[in-house]
Amino acid sequence: MTLFLDRDGVVNVRTPNDYVKTPDAWIPTAGLDEALRILSAHFQRIVVVTNQAGIGKGLMNEADLAAVHAKMFRVATAAGGRIDRAYHCPHRSDAGCSCRKPATGMAWLAMIDFPEIDFSQAWMVGDSASDMLFGQKLGMRTVLIAGKTEEAVALAALSVDFRFASLLDFARFFNAC
Repeated sequence: MTLFLDRDGVVNVRTPNDYVKTPDAWIPTAGLDEALRILSAHFQRIVVVTNQAGIGKGLMNEADLAAVHAKMFRVATAAGGRIDRAYHCPHRSDAGCSCRKPATGMAWLAMIDFPEIDFSQAWMVGDSASDMLFGQKLGMRTVLIAGKTEEAVALAALSVDFRFASLLDFARFFNAC
């Protein structure tokens, strides 16, 4: 099984109306260490898929994002868990690309790197409507993490498989099944 994770709001604390542009600004969500330990024991692959329009807007560059992700990988490993790879879309929302969620390009890139991925056996955990639509387009189980208040109405109307307050809550639920 493969676990797809959104980054901001799931793996790290969101910065509403801004971007995580430096490693110092990347703050893990509460319980991330325990969540990754649990999930790493159950999933063959764990990948992050994240829209990073700050690059397309010129607010950060690929090197900045690589430094942020290096910290994310270090934190995951130090916690006894793992994230196998991170994929990102650097484009603005108006770019019309095939990689910005809810488009599925990042999932197909993951499948190139990890051909054993079976979307029908995969899970998508995210905090936005675009995350849930991404997972649904690919036939994944979807898990909505609460917290994105600016999308509250849209998120309330979404049909998703599970809703949790945090990645840790999902991990504990999954571990108990």
